[in-house]
Amino acid sequence: MWRWLADGVVGLHYGYLAYLLVGGFLAWRFHRTIALHVLAAVWAALIVVTKVPCPLTALQNTLREQGGQRALSDSFINLYVRGELFPNDMIGVAQLVVGVVVLTSWVGFALRLRQVGAGTGAGSAAAV
Repeated sequence: MWRWLADGVVGLHYGYLAYLLVGGFLAWRFHRTIALHVLAAVWAALIVVTKVPCPLTALQNTLREQGGQRALSDSFINLYVRGELFPNDMIGVAQLVVGVVVLTSWVGFALRLRQVGAGTGAGSAAAV
């Protein structure tokens, strides 16, 4: 059971990364989700810049150890993403691409809100 839970945390990690990439675009439709996406992006930046440990990795290690497995030898990104989703030596480029995608989604979100605010009548804001 512990191993399955640890594997589930891997799924949560991938879900977080997916949300990091698309969450800002989801906020174009579901405006209130932008705060959650900003928090997700800030957390990602903190992990990259300060090397603060990820609580999901700590949880995964705890679950692995409970299941009789060894803790991970490295971070989730280094073990499951780097070399799998992009080449090992392209981490900087991958981080830049993620940053550009996130910022683009936020600019689109701001433009969308501006467009909604410029609409005529109370019905146009409710329709968006």
